[in-house]
Amino acid sequence: MPESFDLLVIGGGPGGYVAAIRAAQLGLRTACVEEAELLGGTCLRVGCIPSKALLESSEVYHRTLHGLQTFGVHAREVGFDLAAIHKRKNAIVRQLTRGIAGLFQKNGVQRVRGTARLLAPDQVAVRSAEGEETIWTARHVAIATGSVPATLPGVEMDGDRIGTSTQALAYPEVPGRLVVIGAGVIGLELGTVWSRLGSKVVFLEYADRILPGMDSEICRKARRLYERQGLEFRLGTRVESARVVEEGCVVEVQGAPALACDRVLLATGRRARTEGLGLEELGVRTDERGRIQVDQNLATSVPGVFALGDCTPGPMLAHKASEEGMALAEFLARGHCHVNYEAIPGIVYTDPELASIGRTEDELKEQGVAYRKGEFPFSANGRAKALSSTDGLVKLLADEETDRLLGAHILGPRAGDLIAEVAVAMEFGATSEDLARSCHAHPTLSEALKEAALAVTGSPIHF
Repeated sequence: MPESFDLLVIGGGPGGYVAAIRAAQLGLRTACVEEAELLGGTCLRVGCIPSKALLESSEVYHRTLHGLQTFGVHAREVGFDLAAIHKRKNAIVRQLTRGIAGLFQKNGVQRVRGTARLLAPDQVAVRSAEGEETIWTARHVAIATGSVPATLPGVEMDGDRIGTSTQALAYPEVPGRLVVIGAGVIGLELGTVWSRLGSKVVFLEYADRILPGMDSEICRKARRLYERQGLEFRLGTRVESARVVEEGCVVEVQGAPALACDRVLLATGRRARTEGLGLEELGVRTDERGRIQVDQNLATSVPGVFALGDCTPGPMLAHKASEEGMALAEFLARGHCHVNYEAIPGIVYTDPELASIGRTEDELKEQGVAYRKGEFPFSANGRAKALSSTDGLVKLLADEETDRLLGAHILGPRAGDLIAEVAVAMEFGATSEDLARSCHAHPTLSEALKEAALAVTGSPIHF
């Protein structure tokens, strides 16, 4: 009979493995059930990490081909080896997944391989790949099963020519023409990869803008930069079908001629992965989109059962799941749990990068919140000029009365790293004046944040 635990986590992704490790560090006997051979979930195996590896390889190639002359550097016979690019990507994934396995061993987390199903609030059945089933008991169960790509009616996915991000991470050759359905984060990042390597990429987006949900002003500026790179956007476009034909693929759209292409990437978002867990039988409440409903302590409607990450409402971000994993472990061990959902950054790893945190200007206008805005362009930043990466800007939003930071939106070099400063500032309830009065090293990109903070009161120094 398998041993009993204080906490059994279902899912070994960024939320699940972090919850398991932190709980073990806090003295709880912890196990983690994961059906895949490798730990790390979608993010590490077929998501965040491999996509960033491809983005880096493609950016190095593209910049070598088109940007080195700006620095007075000349290169001849520039090319790339797609097999080697994939090999590097896969090696990074292997190293990191092995690292998580090592952390489990170091912290005493029991790894359980198989597919989990809840039998009772304190009982979980785990079926192995061979079909053998074992019953595990725990005082608390945490569901961290993540998400899967959303489908679209009429799009006939064959897992090869027409597929999701999983297939797009491993194309064996560069598509001559790639149609991306959806101009969100996943589509833009993977579309950028293949465009840099030589594919003609066309985005079909149902909304009237790219990156729905992000700050519209920043996204308009980003779209112009993306188009300058050769990406094509067809907005307000309804896809009716996509199918494989002998010579490639055909995508049919409403009110326009069909598009012929070599491959189709369906990138219309993701949905919670909660099927087969026995939630309905146990009485775990879900919403109309299948997401598990939780309270401020990440507790579900069934006592003793918790949930976190992509299978619950909120942004589907790895770091959001990890924060919830940390918070849940703290709650179970120490009785308190807190995640500041107003200070969770989101990043698009294109070139330039786009990073956002807090509320957008659109939201503030809709909510009738009085605010002040400060902006500063990277074209006026010395470090950006040295990097020859001057496209974009920093935009800060502060409460008109209290000056407390409400949001930040950055389009430009290293935006994903720069947004961390604002995350810390917002976590401590900082004002734009606090940010403006903090000394920033020169010359650095972070000076653009200081200048944008000064601009909130109309007094930037260098613009």
